[in-house]
Amino acid sequence: MLQFIPGPDNVIAVSIEHRLTSADLVAVMDRLDACLAAHDTVHVFVETRSLDAIEVSGLGAYIARAMPLFGQLRRFGRVAVVADQAWVRAGTRIESALLPFVSYRVFKPEQRDEALAWVREG
Repeated sequence: MLQFIPGPDNVIAVSIEHRLTSADLVAVMDRLDACLAAHDTVHVFVETRSLDAIEVSGLGAYIARAMPLFGQLRRFGRVAVVADQAWVRAGTRIESALLPFVSYRVFKPEQRDEALAWVREG
């Protein structure tokens, strides 16, 4: 289940618990497209809790829609990922290494407030 967290217009903040669906991915991409249309730089906060399923049926469409974003990597500012599972934190660190133009930080659940403040600063 995905929930958007209120915040500044140039920040996309989401909390995902248990399952990430194709509808969730569409909602995130819609929000991201709107944010990029309105701002030069976008910051992202993602919190996952007990993520145990990612729906693959919509993954192809999501990847196709996300591919053009590689040309806009310099428009992404701070990305904070808060995860209670080590595999999510490890995956984020790998993604961070593959995307050197984006400022990533990985946090544990007890650092959630620090992570959200870091993404919203600036």
